[in-house]
Amino acid sequence: MVAVDARERIIVAAERLIAERGVDVPLRDIAVAAGQRNNSAVQYHFGSRDGLIHAVADYRIADMERRRLELLAEIETGGGDPYDVHALLSALVLPMLTVPYEHGATHYARFLDQVRTHPALAADDNLDSAQRAAVRLIITRLDRALRDIPEPLRRRRLRSLPTVLFALLADHERGATDATDRADELVDLLAGMLTAPVRRSI
Repeated sequence: MVAVDARERIIVAAERLIAERGVDVPLRDIAVAAGQRNNSAVQYHFGSRDGLIHAVADYRIADMERRRLELLAEIETGGGDPYDVHALLSALVLPMLTVPYEHGATHYARFLDQVRTHPALAADDNLDSAQRAAVRLIITRLDRALRDIPEPLRRRRLRSLPTVLFALLADHERGATDATDRADELVDLLAGMLTAPVRRSI
């Protein structure tokens, strides 16, 4: 039980310090912030900096994925279009604006923005993870919903989605505006980016 508690304290400390200082923050600083006397505590629990970043990225996924699956089910049981871009983006975004903070997060979005190019988040094979089934379904449906856009451009837009989303979420977290109002605004911005008219040949 002690080991589990220590591991979680390190994850929470890492989320905050990476958000504030970037991915190169010294591991010993994270250990100290987590109340660990041993400077090797991070290596003991996570093996490496990369292992720690993976663990922090995964830490809040399960709760958000459950909420996303609920929102996707609500679309279908309510007679909505399962390929509606705004509805799909709402299912993606709303849990990110609410769920982590219901569980005590303070720096979650800023952490994501700092590590968005790290393999823990950037690698395509992350979508194949069982932990990200809802995200995978949303992206697959968005791809189909945008099928009128030429494929190369569609792929670029979908690859840009996390970059834009994480930056906007980080800005929201810094400003502490109302989550519900912000969700509608974020969804509109992201939908506009994805569905913008094609103005030149691809």
